[in-house]
Amino acid sequence: MSYTLKQTRRFARAYKKLQPNLAADVDRAAFAVAENPSLGARKKGDLARLYVFKFRSQGQCYLLGYSLDDSVRLIYLEAIGPHENFYRDLKRS
Repeated sequence: MSYTLKQTRRFARAYKKLQPNLAADVDRAAFAVAENPSLGARKKGDLARLYVFKFRSQGQCYLLGYSLDDSVRLIYLEAIGPHENFYRDLKRS
């Protein structure tokens, strides 16, 4: 049984700026995470609440950051972006 996906405001702003082919890859990654939330790696330290799923698109590594709410089977899509400065930007928010 899959989880329900919910976009945070930050994720939605970043998502709408993506090119169509990259947005399609993000959709596939998000649906893969919805089917199996344990695909992502759980972070430690300041970002302990966050899971990160890595995928490739257009020859570049992208990260999909999400958090889980197991009680209501909900996944909050937190952030999307290339690996460069991904964690730094998440810590600032």
